[in-house]
Amino acid sequence: MVAVTGEPGCGKTIFSIHFINQGVLDGDKCIYVTTEESRESIIKQAAQFNMDFEKAIEEGRLIVIDALMGREDRWSLNSLDMEALVNKIIEAKKELGYGRARVAIDSLSAFWLDKPAMARRYSYYLKKVLSKWNFTILAVSQYAITTAESFGWGIEHIADGIIRFRRVLRRGELKRFVVIEKMRQTNHSRYLHEIDVRPGVGLVVLGRAERRIEDYKLPPEVVRRILEAKRRSEDIL
Repeated sequence: MVAVTGEPGCGKTIFSIHFINQGVLDGDKCIYVTTEESRESIIKQAAQFNMDFEKAIEEGRLIVIDALMGREDRWSLNSLDMEALVNKIIEAKKELGYGRARVAIDSLSAFWLDKPAMARRYSYYLKKVLSKWNFTILAVSQYAITTAESFGWGIEHIADGIIRFRRVLRRGELKRFVVIEKMRQTNHSRYLHEIDVRPGVGLVVLGRAERRIEDYKLPPEVVRRILEAKRRSEDIL
């Protein structure tokens, strides 16, 4: 399981779309779970970057599970329930057939927004069950800059890898960055890299960024809120 974390608008969904599209190209059985956009929105976004999710769905290589719209169709979830999510992913894997599989859950933190103390337990349950089904899991974890309640510290303890996205305003221009903070059994880059989102292409790595602490460190007040939230959750557990 690899955790993808960061504020809204820093590139996590586009990265998840890339992950699934590469799986389709590699012949993997692919599942995309969307909790904050509709199925149609994800398919449309992919098309903007020349990734044909609609064709992959028609050919039985991809299933997009919609956990937002509350529809009654087979590949929708009507509630953000962890057990229902896992069961639906397994059902989708059975439908796609035998073979190597990957799933992107965008976002997993939506399943514990009203009970953040359960983040670690839910993450462990998901990883334990789906690892038996030959899945590579990409789990997105949101956090807001104004509150730590939805921060993914629970999933980060369970994850085998952590890819953190950041965004900053510099001279009035939005800049996005990515850093691999953890990747077990992998000799990964430890440097911050600047990224861009380009029409028809998607995420592009521009190169290693200038190592400035404000690019990858959270503001002190946000760090304080995160630590307070973590202490409260540990008291609940």
